[in-house]
Amino acid sequence: MSIRTLVNPNAREILDAPVPDRAPLRFHRRLPGYGETPLVDAPGIAESLGVGKVLVKDESNRLGLPAFKVLGASWAVYRALEERLPGGEGFGGWGAVEELRERIAPLRPLDLVAATDGNHGRALARVAGLLGLGAKIFVPEDMAAARREAIAGEGAEVIVVRGTYDEAVERSAEEAGEHGLVVSDMSWPGYERIPGWVIEGYSTMLWEIDDQLERRGEAGPDLAVVQVGVGAFAAAVTRHFRSPVRSQHPKLLGVEPAGADCLLESVAAGRIVPVPGPHDSIMAGLNCGRPSLVAWPAVSGGVDVLVAVDDGPAREAMRLTAASGIVSGETGAAGLGGLLELLRGGGSRGREEARRALGVGGESRVLLFNCEGATDPDGYRRVMAGAG
Repeated sequence: MSIRTLVNPNAREILDAPVPDRAPLRFHRRLPGYGETPLVDAPGIAESLGVGKVLVKDESNRLGLPAFKVLGASWAVYRALEERLPGGEGFGGWGAVEELRERIAPLRPLDLVAATDGNHGRALARVAGLLGLGAKIFVPEDMAAARREAIAGEGAEVIVVRGTYDEAVERSAEEAGEHGLVVSDMSWPGYERIPGWVIEGYSTMLWEIDDQLERRGEAGPDLAVVQVGVGAFAAAVTRHFRSPVRSQHPKLLGVEPAGADCLLESVAAGRIVPVPGPHDSIMAGLNCGRPSLVAWPAVSGGVDVLVAVDDGPAREAMRLTAASGIVSGETGAAGLGGLLELLRGGGSRGREEARRALGVGGESRVLLFNCEGATDPDGYRRVMAGAG
């Protein structure tokens, strides 16, 4: 199977959800090393797709890390620590991270805890280091050594769990308590507030896109393509572009690995259903067997089309982005890989219906998210050499 498609019968142009605001962006601007990530015009990719314009939001270097995940991790930690502070007064006014570090002294010792396929765990460990906290990160046993070492390099304790990412999530949840703050982008019954803040944190990159387009005097996209793991990132994109205050609502395409297409299966079933492992795609950040509970309302009600693809299109997309001067890891290139496969000529009736639902043509403006750089350098080199 090269591709599986689903046109979402429940997709709506406007969601009945809280209107996103810029509070996370204002917070992130105060972090050391903050800067807008590039919005890259990629005419070579546009030509390959047969569309009018392709813009790539390049998250391969965000706050010194090779992925966007630190946006969600930092905002969620900030909000969760604020709630834990004695007296319920919150942080109030502050100007530098060092001030936050001092104010959370009464909470120590405290570990920030999460399960990860790589990027979220490394981001959380970086936040822990900034705030003088410990970090305990649970990882599935098949994680690439380079990603595991990068997390440990941030000062975190890395615990390898025999099994999948979903089993690592279950193990991490056991650490919640006075000295363990679980900060997950996955949610489950009774654990929804923090994952909701993770989703809010991702909105910074979307506000940046709006601002970048406004400064250029350019219109927004006709189609936005988003990678789907547990759905937290996809929920942020969907909430932003399906907000009732926006004048333009682009079509949304979600892309998953063929062996971990939990959102596609859940939308098809009309309820959250698990996709059993092993989840062994090279698109490691998307190897998830169940959508996040808190992300589900947005992604199931706002994404127009879902596709699930094998690893081949992701490899092709990595090489195509490299030709445009963009370093894109396996997960970072997954969105482009899914769109490439969908737009190829011919194909099944489902593929044709999906193309019609998105309305992509020669004048279309497409937004892609390079959500990670080369987080597994050896794997990246193999793909670039045509051997991956």
